[in-house]
Amino acid sequence: MTIEFFFQFGYLGLFIISFLAASLLPLSSEFFVLAMPPLGYNIWLVGIVATVGNFAGALMNYYVGKKGSDFIFARYFQIKQETWDKAESFYRRWGPVALFFSWVPIIGDPLTAVAGALHLDIRVFTFWVIIGKGFRYVVLLGFAEQIYSLF
Repeated sequence: MTIEFFFQFGYLGLFIISFLAASLLPLSSEFFVLAMPPLGYNIWLVGIVATVGNFAGALMNYYVGKKGSDFIFARYFQIKQETWDKAESFYRRWGPVALFFSWVPIIGDPLTAVAGALHLDIRVFTFWVIIGKGFRYVVLLGFAEQIYSLF
């Protein structure tokens, strides 16, 4: 699949890229988010679609963590009990507010899976993940809009 493949699908392509970028796959949605407004796509609709797609990917991570934590984390990742205890301690100490940072590369996607594995309330998860991911896209597109206006 090429970049053109996703651009031909417009907002749906952006949703798919944003969804996949929020999974444990090493992808980024920023290029597509920044490239679409100059191509004529509504800048704020791009932000909304990217946020919803990215949240949907995070929700998938949550359910993978919730439904498969014993099997996946213990068997395939061989997470030691000490490491698991540290993750639980982190969530107890910092609470779900840490999910605001679910957009941060490398740590964000595992944070969403761990939230599921620790059975964090889905409403709390939804609130903090949407706020965090939405904030990222608003800031990114806000700066981009300023740059686009120069040209």
